[in-house]
Amino acid sequence: MYEPQDKMITLIKDNYTVLQALGSFGISLGFGDKTVAETCELNGVDCYTFLAVVNFTINDFTNFEDDEQISVPTLLHYLKASHAYYLDFQLPFIRRELEESIDASDRIGHLMLKLYDEYAQEIRRHMKYEEKTLFPYVQSLIDGTATADYNIEMFSKHHEATDKKLRELKLMIIKYLPSDPHRNNQLTATLYDIYNNEEWLQQHAEVEDHIFTPAIRRLERMTKQQDVTKNISSMVFRGVQENAEQLSDREKDVVVCVVQGMQNKEIADHLFISINTVITHRRNIARKLQIHSAAGLTIYAIVNGLVDISSVKL
Repeated sequence: MYEPQDKMITLIKDNYTVLQALGSFGISLGFGDKTVAETCELNGVDCYTFLAVVNFTINDFTNFEDDEQISVPTLLHYLKASHAYYLDFQLPFIRRELEESIDASDRIGHLMLKLYDEYAQEIRRHMKYEEKTLFPYVQSLIDGTATADYNIEMFSKHHEATDKKLRELKLMIIKYLPSDPHRNNQLTATLYDIYNNEEWLQQHAEVEDHIFTPAIRRLERMTKQQDVTKNISSMVFRGVQENAEQLSDREKDVVVCVVQGMQNKEIADHLFISINTVITHRRNIARKLQIHSAAGLTIYAIVNGLVDISSVKL
C-alpha cells in the first residue's frame, strides 16, 4: 500500500502502469524526488483520492463503500481526462498501428480493421453516453442543483462490457498472423498494445464501479438528507411565521418572560398586569401555537427573533 510520504518516483519505478493515471489526474512529470503528497499538492490533486485509485489498480484494495474522504470532483476530473486520452489518442494510435501492419490487398487484414472499427465505435458510444449523461449529473450533484430524473443506479445497470469485438480481433490476429516477418513483427507489437490497453480499459471500468459509483451514492444520500432538512426547516419556519402573525404584542411579551424562566406572578409584576390576565394570555398562546411547554416556547422565541439564543439557558 502506497502512502503520501512515499516518493512518487518510487511508485512509478515499482509500477510503470501508473504513468497513464498521472496524466489523467493532471500530474506532470519532472517532480524530482518529491513525495506523493508534495507532487499532488504541486499539481492541485487530492492526494487521498489519487492514492485510492493507485492502490486499487495496483493492490486491488476495494474498501470504498463508506470512504467519505474520496473527492468526487477529483474522480470526475480523472475520468473525463481518461476518456479524452483513450478516445483522442489511444484508439486512433492503435488503428494506425493495425493499418500499417496489414496488407492492403489482404481480405483478412481488412476484416481485422472492420472488427477494430466496430470495437472503437462501441467504446466511443459508451464513453460519450457517460460524458453526456453521467458526468453532467455528477457535476450537478457537486453544485447542489441535481434533479430527481437520474441517479447512479441507472448508470450501474447499463455499465456493460464492451470487449466482445476486441476478443474476436485478438483471436484473429493470433490465428492468422502473416508469414512475412516484418508484418508479423508489426502485428505482434500491435497485439501487445491491444492487450495493454484492454487491461487499462478494464481498470478504468473497475474504478468507475468500485470507487466512483460508491462515492456518487454517498453524495446522493447527502443531497437527499440536505433536501429533507431544508424541507422540514421550510415547513417549520413557514408554520412559525404564520403563527407569529397571530400573536399580539402583549402575548409575545409573555412568551419572552416564560423563556426567561419567570413564573406567572413574576410575569404579572413585570408587565404590570394581573395574574389572571397572564393565565389568559398563556392559554391563548398555547391554543394559537399548539405549543404546551417552556422548551417549545423557547425554540419558537429563538426562531422568531424574540430572544437572542446567547441569552437563553439551554
